[in-house]
Amino acid sequence: MIERNDTDILIIGSGGAGLLAALHAYKANPDLKISIAVKGLMGKCGCTRMVQGGYNVAMSDDDSVERHFMDTIAGGKWLPDQDLAWKLCETAVTRVQELENEIGCFFDREDDGSLHHKAFAGQTADRTVHKGDLTGIEIISRLMEQVLALPIDRLEEHRALALIPNKKGDALAGVLMVNMRDGSMRLVRAKAVLLATGGGPTMYRYYTPSGEKSMDGLAMALRLGLPLRDMEMVQFHPTGLLAGKDTRMTGTVLEEGLRGAGGHLLNGNKERFMFDYDERGERATRDIVSRGIYAEMRKGNTTPNGGVYIAMSHLGVEDVKKKFKGMVKRCADCGFDLAGGLVEVVPTAHYFMGGLICDTDTKTELPGLFVAGEDAGGIHGANRLGGNGVANSTVYGGVSGEAMAEYVADIDELQEADEDIIKAEIDRALLPFTSPQGGVNVNDLREKLMDIMWEDVGVMRTAEGIQRGISRVEELREELLENGIGAENTVFNPTWHDWLNLYNLIEISLVIAAAALSRENSRGAHCREDFPEPGKMEDSYFTVARNQSGNFGVTHTPVNFSIIKPGESLIDDYSETAPEVKR
Repeated sequence: MIERNDTDILIIGSGGAGLLAALHAYKANPDLKISIAVKGLMGKCGCTRMVQGGYNVAMSDDDSVERHFMDTIAGGKWLPDQDLAWKLCETAVTRVQELENEIGCFFDREDDGSLHHKAFAGQTADRTVHKGDLTGIEIISRLMEQVLALPIDRLEEHRALALIPNKKGDALAGVLMVNMRDGSMRLVRAKAVLLATGGGPTMYRYYTPSGEKSMDGLAMALRLGLPLRDMEMVQFHPTGLLAGKDTRMTGTVLEEGLRGAGGHLLNGNKERFMFDYDERGERATRDIVSRGIYAEMRKGNTTPNGGVYIAMSHLGVEDVKKKFKGMVKRCADCGFDLAGGLVEVVPTAHYFMGGLICDTDTKTELPGLFVAGEDAGGIHGANRLGGNGVANSTVYGGVSGEAMAEYVADIDELQEADEDIIKAEIDRALLPFTSPQGGVNVNDLREKLMDIMWEDVGVMRTAEGIQRGISRVEELREELLENGIGAENTVFNPTWHDWLNLYNLIEISLVIAAAALSRENSRGAHCREDFPEPGKMEDSYFTVARNQSGNFGVTHTPVNFSIIKPGESLIDDYSETAPEVKR
């Protein structure tokens, strides 16, 4: 028995993108029926609330939208969709003003009342506005207050299982979900659907996103045959807390502002090493710093837990405690003194630059389906600048809300869903209850996946390693499919959802590997040791992956330099080197 509901706009996800979309859609047309479905509880899950560092916006006297754009393109190694990147940088200015003046966020300010901008690595101006080092909690809390005051339907603890097209397959009809509380299936038809589930590359040994993140949105898009770009581009944040193997605190990010403020990275011999890898030292982009740390790890120059140290005490113990209060406490909870001592860190899978292809209005190639936030590809290219993530979510969340309100205004009737696909997707979701062998330990299989991806498709890659990783992941998929989880019980069954999480992670892992094998050069987050050169910037291409009858085909599409070409600049004497980099 499937419960069936209809709505005008359905938003999957309640992070910064989803909540801004709801607010903007409602503001555009208060008569619309708007529904938000979320895998957990609104405001209590997802990644936006976990943002520490801040929000990139060009509002200081020595900055400009053009400079922000140039940093984004250069940081992304000339792979970003330039129209998407420009809209991000331009709209961030008005979005921050909206967050403060309309939503009620309070960001840190200078003595003269202007917004405080802190330095983030890989940027040529200090442009990251923030609320201490707890920026995400401030944004998501204020957004929640606004959304809860409106007549917007909430489907909490509802897991999206599949995007359901119409019978012709030429438009989206709705989304199949499961109510995690009682196990019942629910089909929600909608005139427009926003995919805003967030990314979450939690298939790696060290990762920062919340544990329930399992690339659900991209997995659903993949099964429907939609095009995903830049899937090889997994960003490793250089400084994930390394507190040992027996705590989930390991992998938790220690934000960019530490290095931006002048923090030092030390190897196991307590020697600075980053200037051996880049002239910007610790303030190089995340991909470069991650590879520098990984290189020290492979040399054996490591700390007791196998990583490196970050040191802040030379900046003044009391100043560090004041500026980075949240992280100082978090480190203390794990037995580290961030302000006065040394903290062990390791590169940790943090953000996914790949995603569903869309235009500047967040429309995808499937009519009725929109995408925003980390589910959308193309904005960051090969590398995301710290501070551009929450800007991306809130900028394009608002854009999608307005675009969906405009889109549904011209639609009179909902699409009829393809019942055959509904049945097939329900059967797929219930597969672990029907497998001949029961009682598989899903966590053990997930641990295997994390080791495979870290070892074979991680920070440094080779064709041999990627091919080995693909074979190992395929074997893991067969093991998962052949082993169920025992008698059917869909009522609040964590093991069932762990199985579904792992299934999605395996599917996306295979696509990451296929795209990584296809790109025979090194760009940004993607480093091929057997192809170390980046290739000619003017010949830049991005990978496009599709599911073709169960096989992941990867093609290459030339980058459209719609605003600026390699070798050109919107700013006189532009240099990628951050200002005042000192040893």
